[in-house]
Amino acid sequence: MIAILKYNAGNSLSVENAVKRLGYESVITDDPDVLKNAEKVILPGVGEAASAMEYLKEKGLDEVIKNLTQPVLGICLGMQLLCESSEEGDTETLRIFKTKVKKFPPEDLVPHTGWNNFTSVKGKLFENVETDENCYFVHSYYAEPSEETVAVTDYILPFSAALQKDNFYATQFHPEKSADTGMQILKNFLSL
Repeated sequence: MIAILKYNAGNSLSVENAVKRLGYESVITDDPDVLKNAEKVILPGVGEAASAMEYLKEKGLDEVIKNLTQPVLGICLGMQLLCESSEEGDTETLRIFKTKVKKFPPEDLVPHTGWNNFTSVKGKLFENVETDENCYFVHSYYAEPSEETVAVTDYILPFSAALQKDNFYATQFHPEKSADTGMQILKNFLSL
């Protein structure tokens, strides 16, 4: 069973539908026991960092997430919450990835919305994916490139399109909204 984390963020149903299209069963939940016992966990995300972290802390899910040992995938806001901190609401996040989330400059060019390709990709998440393939982005904040960056996209400046450390994977783009390329990336994660 794939657990899709229910927290103060949207997009859970789109992720659930994409997982179902790939032939996997899933449940949307904020139950710590279900999360701990799931084969894989997905943190989807459309929302705001401070309120999302507040919800996770209130439910004790921040500690649950940090201690998960199965594959975990953060998507968009879900990825940003796995980083050290976010300028959005000056928020301390889960500190899985050693990178900070910053707001794109300048104001008149955000959010970054639409299709964009990669300047580099590597790792299991990107098997059978080329750098010139496009994925769908919608975000005003970005994770700085770091040693855990496994895909880079350039919009105003180069940023982490995906991160990976141990059992934690994350994408700034929405694989569930990124047509065949996104489904390949989601399939790669689900088959880990």
